[in-house]
Amino acid sequence: MQRTRQPAPALVVVAHGSRDPRTPRTVAALLHRVRELRPGLDVRLGHVELNAPLLPDTLAALGDREAVLVPLLLGRGHHVKHDIPASVAAAPALHARVAPPLGPHPLLVEALYDRLTEAGWPAADRGARDAAVVLAAAGSRDPESAAGTRRTARLLGERLGGVPVLAAYASAAAPTVPAAVRALAARGHHRIAVASCFTAPGRFAAAAAAHAPWIAAAPLGAHPAMARLLLHRYDETRAAGPAAYGTPMNTPLAASA
Repeated sequence: MQRTRQPAPALVVVAHGSRDPRTPRTVAALLHRVRELRPGLDVRLGHVELNAPLLPDTLAALGDREAVLVPLLLGRGHHVKHDIPASVAAAPALHARVAPPLGPHPLLVEALYDRLTEAGWPAADRGARDAAVVLAAAGSRDPESAAGTRRTARLLGERLGGVPVLAAYASAAAPTVPAAVRALAARGHHRIAVASCFTAPGRFAAAAAAHAPWIAAAPLGAHPAMARLLLHRYDETRAAGPAAYGTPMNTPLAASA
């Protein structure tokens, strides 16, 4: 008897949500790239807050399907550790697993690097003594999230040929972006860029860019590496096998690089 091939688990991209009208457009463009890369994959969107569809509604619509939830978030903060698993636990019919957040990862660094070069970072000026970068992120009180951002900063510094990169935060953690700029200037760096470790335009990204003494990169947005990273997180979580699905396993995997 020929077995019926089971459909691949749905990919549920979990975005934070924003009052900035540019954010939903940016997320939609990113998901369009994901669908182009993986035709036929059921790709859905759910928001933690502020925008529709909210994550519980997206999960309810899946019924008893298998799904992999990939946070469109860059660190292991409260939303990844608590809010998203709680939404999955409230949908008992769903067979799901929550993937790690997008950072840290080399594909994230690729997108950060490209956004910097688009903003005017001189690709031939690798390792310039007077240049430095502030990696601006949203911030979290969770120390694991801050550690991930610092690791991303180190990876970006290596990608830039040894340029100093200092992690800074828009809220909830120190240093702030202005404090990081002052610290780098005190070390003798006269060209200080701000790399935007934000998934989409918004209040935090705009505030961070406003403190750039030299150039400010755009948010990551629908960069092709971000689409590939979403699919990478989906694939590695799905590869954990059938035992990965089900309520007892609805916890985020450890972040991988």
